[in-house]
Amino acid sequence: MPQEIKGRIFNIQRYSIHDGPGIRTIVFFKGCFMRCAWCCNPESQNKEIEEIIEKDKIKTVGKDVTVADIMPEILSDLPFYRRSGGGVTLSGGEILCQADFARELLKACKEEGLHTAVESASSASFSEIEKILPYVDLYLMDIKHMDSVKHKEYTAVGNERILENAKKIAESGVELIIRTPVIPGFNDTPEEIKAISQFAKTLKGVNEHHLLPYHRLGSDKYAGLGRNYSLKEIEPPSREKMEYLLSVAEASGLKCKIGG
Repeated sequence: MPQEIKGRIFNIQRYSIHDGPGIRTIVFFKGCFMRCAWCCNPESQNKEIEEIIEKDKIKTVGKDVTVADIMPEILSDLPFYRRSGGGVTLSGGEILCQADFARELLKACKEEGLHTAVESASSASFSEIEKILPYVDLYLMDIKHMDSVKHKEYTAVGNERILENAKKIAESGVELIIRTPVIPGFNDTPEEIKAISQFAKTLKGVNEHHLLPYHRLGSDKYAGLGRNYSLKEIEPPSREKMEYLLSVAEASGLKCKIGG
């Protein structure tokens, strides 16, 4: 039975106003292909169930669920979705690590008439992406850098497959918004942001490019996992810097904003 397919998640966040329109429930998948140096959910990277120390207490991160297990929690906020134009967003980690589970969860949400969104870096084979596209209303895709060498230095993977998938996702006709986490020392020069925005402009049907300023939320989780946070000396970009980079992105002709 499709609804009995198991997936591994580490959180369900209700009443979110981010990662898609309206009030949303976000389901966070465990496991990721990438190792972004700034990741604010390091507990999402390893697909294995693990332990983290938070406030001197040991917490288990990760649990196996079926679609049938979590749909009642998702549907409990149906009135909020309808009033606000919201719905469900699948995030991570990387949902494409569990594409079959993502497909069945998205399908179940669509059968209930819910708006669906996914947040993905799309560093996977396009055959995995094709599994979910029929059930996605909004695809929020990160493009972090146009230079593959620098991309790999900070994320552990190159960007060739990501850029190729962006073109294919755009061609599919799904609503696609490009998002860029702005990380000092990695991609916060006007030349780097301009290159991403100009690429986004070439994608069929893409009208928006969102810049997401670096923050330190989640950095304390690394110690709780027994890991080092390599960007601890990096300061978040100033509002003035973000406004300047926004103006650079807007020169592409796309609708651009800070956050999203």
